[in-house]
Amino acid sequence: MTDSGQPLAEVFGHLTTDHTERAVRYRSRRLCPFNNKVPNCTKDKAKNPLGVCTIYHDNHPVITCPIRFREGWIIADDAACFFFREGTAWSSLTEVRLNDLYGKTAGNIDVILVAYDNNGKVYDFGALEIQAVYISGNVRDPFEYFMKDPKGRALMDWSKEPNYPRPDYLSSSRKRLVPQLLFKGGILHSWEKKIAVALNKSFFATLPNMKQVPKSDADIAWLIYDLELVPGQGKEPGRYSLKKVDEIFTEFEPALFSITTPSPGKVEDFMKLLQEKLDEQLETPPVNRTIERPF
Repeated sequence: MTDSGQPLAEVFGHLTTDHTERAVRYRSRRLCPFNNKVPNCTKDKAKNPLGVCTIYHDNHPVITCPIRFREGWIIADDAACFFFREGTAWSSLTEVRLNDLYGKTAGNIDVILVAYDNNGKVYDFGALEIQAVYISGNVRDPFEYFMKDPKGRALMDWSKEPNYPRPDYLSSSRKRLVPQLLFKGGILHSWEKKIAVALNKSFFATLPNMKQVPKSDADIAWLIYDLELVPGQGKEPGRYSLKKVDEIFTEFEPALFSITTPSPGKVEDFMKLLQEKLDEQLETPPVNRTIERPF
């Protein structure tokens, strides 16, 4: 992908440059090809979904929709390899509510993998959390502009428009990943259940270094994925395919500590900022005005 100023990579599961009959059908019917709970895309609004699966950043696709990770359900296979022994019979359940001791919800777990015996009785489980990337800026405006003329605007230049959409990795970790690990992860860890976290390679690269442990000693498996461009045949356009590019194993508490511990700057720099603000305040005294005849 060369930098054309087009922020949208995949729309309703297809490249913006894909004008095959299948791509046109998915766009016109607002369909999702990545195992959503219903055939249609439901992102943002069910009746007017924001069908952007990925955006471009530095000429590389970044996954912004968690459903995009469900392609072929390879994330479930990868998580099962961490949770269970080889040969275990297992199945997956999506959007499972998790409550605390007082019956208050800690949120829904994206995917629960359950191991069951020959009688269908569950005897173990693991939790798979999917972490897509938040967007800063406005992605709906370029999406709706593109959808009015997909063929003519496949390589549109949106770079001069205000609020150009970009991945917001900091908010993705602070507002999404950290709360997930604190609340849902805390409950699961107290039960001694394993957790797998599926996330984009570019997102994981922004996280602080975490101490790795052998797979057998790990509480969390960080399953790291990227999108690989598969060339089309003949005149057919290519497509992006989800690929696992790495996996990192950590213990729960050290990983949580690493992610939640800030990297502090120098206190001297902050003191200097305070001095500058105080100097500005002293040099510009407040204006006192007399109110004549207040009563």
